[in-house]
Amino acid sequence: MPAVITQAGALNTTALIVPDAYVQIVPPSVNVFNGQPTNVLGVVGTASWGPVNQPAIVGSMQGFAQLFGPIQPRKYDLGTQVATAVQQGAGNFRCVRVTDGTDTAASAALDTAPVNITFASKYTGSYGNGAQVTISPGSSSTAAMPTFKLTVAMPGVQEVFDNIGGTGAALWANMANAVNNGISAIRGPSALIVATAGTGAAAPVPATTPLTGGTDGAGTITATTLVGQDTIPRKGMFALRSQGVSVAWLADADDSTQWAGQLAFGISEGIYMIGTGPVGDTIANAITAKQTAGIDSPWFKLMFGDWIYWQDSVNNVLRLVSPQGFVGGLLGNLSPQNSTLNKQLFGVVGTQRSSSPANGTYAYAELQSLIGAGFDLIANPSPGGAYFGAQAGHNSSSDPARNTDAYTRMTNFIAASLGAATGRFVGQLQTPQQQLDAKASLDDFFSGLEGQGQISAFKVTLDASNNPQSRQALGYEQADIQVTYLNVVEKFLVNFQGGGSVTIAAAVNQN
Repeated sequence: MPAVITQAGALNTTALIVPDAYVQIVPPSVNVFNGQPTNVLGVVGTASWGPVNQPAIVGSMQGFAQLFGPIQPRKYDLGTQVATAVQQGAGNFRCVRVTDGTDTAASAALDTAPVNITFASKYTGSYGNGAQVTISPGSSSTAAMPTFKLTVAMPGVQEVFDNIGGTGAALWANMANAVNNGISAIRGPSALIVATAGTGAAAPVPATTPLTGGTDGAGTITATTLVGQDTIPRKGMFALRSQGVSVAWLADADDSTQWAGQLAFGISEGIYMIGTGPVGDTIANAITAKQTAGIDSPWFKLMFGDWIYWQDSVNNVLRLVSPQGFVGGLLGNLSPQNSTLNKQLFGVVGTQRSSSPANGTYAYAELQSLIGAGFDLIANPSPGGAYFGAQAGHNSSSDPARNTDAYTRMTNFIAASLGAATGRFVGQLQTPQQQLDAKASLDDFFSGLEGQGQISAFKVTLDASNNPQSRQALGYEQADIQVTYLNVVEKFLVNFQGGGSVTIAAAVNQN
């Protein structure tokens, strides 16, 4: 007989009767695993196109424009925040568009009383007003058997549905079906419009019809709208649940009464949330607002309300925007052990403070007050030179052992990585060998972090010492892990001694 080949654990090796060769395929004892990504950024705001309250993957500004339309020069704009983050090197976003409920889709109806067909933008928003629908003879149309071509166009995009046949009401039904379902494997359904056949049966008249009436639903947006709701269907910030986001912010959400809710969400999801104070804030008001909000926590980064002058190249205007996108983009482009402190930020024309002749740069006492109260801010100069950069690299915690960007991001990174990887041990039999194998997997992960210069040291305990038989009998297996992070240099001290009377001992040559 040929050998019996099985997976390890599938064969009861203590009950074999038939003489034969038995091969068991044993997986590697050390199950290596990779860390979770830390470059995924979540952004919530308004837009002129695109799905509402649904996280969408965006990797560039071109991709953003295709999904959500162009940048809009207004507060709470999603595209503005993504654009400022992209300038810092970020390129992996989960974007959520919100509206105030008044958004409408652009549309057009062909003929009236009765309507032959109605076309409407796939998404609500003013960007849909740039769509046009053109009906013309099909490429294979003949007098005996006429067909029609439907062309849908938006800025930079065109879709063609060719050789649609039929007469009377059947033709309009076929045209709606082509738009909604496609006409072949090559020409799938429209990504721009939807169509609804009416009851009319008039023959098509070749013409181009614009879609009109699309509105953004952005007129009465508030920070509360951006926060949204956590019940199904989730809205706003809560649409980012389970999306693998590492850092997130709500565009221009400067209402301090909403900070605590954002913090709670960040803690529950392991997300580093970025908040901002209102435009033109004062130091005294900012400190009071933070104390009232009660957000003394490593999982919230609060930017002082010294907003940024930024050149909007899409709308060709110099705008005042919140600092969130700049620091958020930088965090998304940094390995988690690094801090935003003293890293040059790009695209900053100036800040409210730096552009004010009466105020100019921050005094040492002002920086001390803000940083000591748990704020970060963008200013020029930075410790490394005359450029705009974050002045603290801190979160909003008052705990000096946990108040850096690096603490928050490394803790979230390691926790998420362990959470994703250790589930494989559930269901295994707990034996001394299994404990060794599980410990070896954890050791391998942390050795990799140590080798890449992301941590300083670690210790994993997983054996009989912390897994007594009484706990094993209840189904528990426990790993106790200690990790020493690398420390960020925040204050570089130089002890300098100079003068004609200073004596320097000469080195003694031992040869």
